[in-house]
Amino acid sequence: MNTDIITLFKCLADKSRIQIIKSLALEEMYVERLAERLGLSPPTVSFHLKKMEAAGIVTSRKEQYYTVYTLRREALTFSVLDIITDQYNIDTADLRDGLYRQSVLSNFMEYGKLKSIPVQSKKREIVLEEIAKSFRPNLSYSERDVNIIIADFHDDFCTIRREMVGLGILQRDNGIYRVKRS
Repeated sequence: MNTDIITLFKCLADKSRIQIIKSLALEEMYVERLAERLGLSPPTVSFHLKKMEAAGIVTSRKEQYYTVYTLRREALTFSVLDIITDQYNIDTADLRDGLYRQSVLSNFMEYGKLKSIPVQSKKREIVLEEIAKSFRPNLSYSERDVNIIIADFHDDFCTIRREMVGLGILQRDNGIYRVKRS
């Protein structure tokens, strides 16, 4: 249960995801409609919906050519007081780390885009790890593919790619990149 609550709070700590929840509270929707309504790109909305589905906040189903998303209202009916009184036995160090990560991400990212590259190394690493979540494990990427994925977050994809390789988040071998998963 610990991981479930932490994952849920991480999902709820993002402005775009809150906007998606508000929209889905009104009606079921597919990615393109949510993107249009919220002024976000469809890939950004898809990214957030995948996180929310993993946290159990939304469910999806196929309807013809579209994937329709529905809000799981029961996933959001919990008492914060139960969590505070340690009903779920959350490890406070993990919670503190998670809150710090969310704070860093909310300060440096807005609507799925990186506002600026953090100067402080720990904050930069957190942001780069978040960007790395866009890469699929066990998949090989060309430098061009890596640049395209990173460019969705920030225009200076060269610096970000170099930093990710330097920190070992991405591994480069003969021009082929793989994301390192811990």
